Amino acid sequence: MIIHIVMLAFKEENKEKNLQKVKKELDALINKISSLKSMEVGLDFMQSERSFDLVLTSTFDTKEGLCEYAVHPAHLDVVKFIKEVTVESKVVDYEK
Repeated sequence: MIIHIVMLAFKEENKEKNLQKVKKELDALINKISSLKSMEVGLDFMQSERSFDLVLTSTFDTKEGLCEYAVHPAHLDVVKFIKEVTVESKVVDYEK
């Protein structure tokens, strides 16, 4: 099993609206990309100096499935908007 984790820090402008939009669009990917086995999207409530605003944890059966997801048009549409409304992102991919 492949685990893909992404953390995003959002720009302050329209932050809450953009967080909700990105969460909704990411959650919808589960029905659009067959290689995506599960996805959990969480919004940070602590808002500490170390916090990111959103975390996404998704799973795939194989590394190839993750690669399919990465280039899928539905995913790329969400990524395009994410790049417009965030200031930083971090990612970790690992095999379990």
